[in-house]
Amino acid sequence: MTTYTHLYTDEFGESHFEEVEIGLMLTDYVPPAPPLSLSAFWPASQVRFMNAPAGWASDWHPSSARNLFFVISGEWEVTASDGETRRFAVGSVLIVEDTTGKGHSSRVISEADSLAAMVQLDGV
Repeated sequence: MTTYTHLYTDEFGESHFEEVEIGLMLTDYVPPAPPLSLSAFWPASQVRFMNAPAGWASDWHPSSARNLFFVISGEWEVTASDGETRRFAVGSVLIVEDTTGKGHSSRVISEADSLAAMVQLDGV
C-alpha cells in the first residue's frame, strides 16, 4: 500500500484534504526483471508541465479539471476552503478534484521556482 493526498469538494461546496491508500499488487511486469508492485491503471486524457515562479500565489479558485499533481521541484502550500493547509514538497502527489465550490488557494513557498506535472484524469 501507498498513499496520496486527495483534495475534494463536499456537498456544501467546501474543499477538504484526505489521505487515500492505493492498493499495489506484486506483478511480473517486465520479465525477466524481478516483479514490481503496481497499482491498477487510472484513465487519463492529457498531461502538461507547469512552472510557477518562487513567491507565486493565487486567490481562492476551483480546479480547472480533475488533476493528478506531481511536484518535481520547489514546494507548494495549498489551503482547502475548510481552513486546513498542507505543504507539498518534491516527490509529493496530490489529486485535485475540487472542481466546484470555493476551491482552494495555493502558493509556491520555496525560494526557487516550482516545476510540476499535471495529469488530467478522465471521468467525474
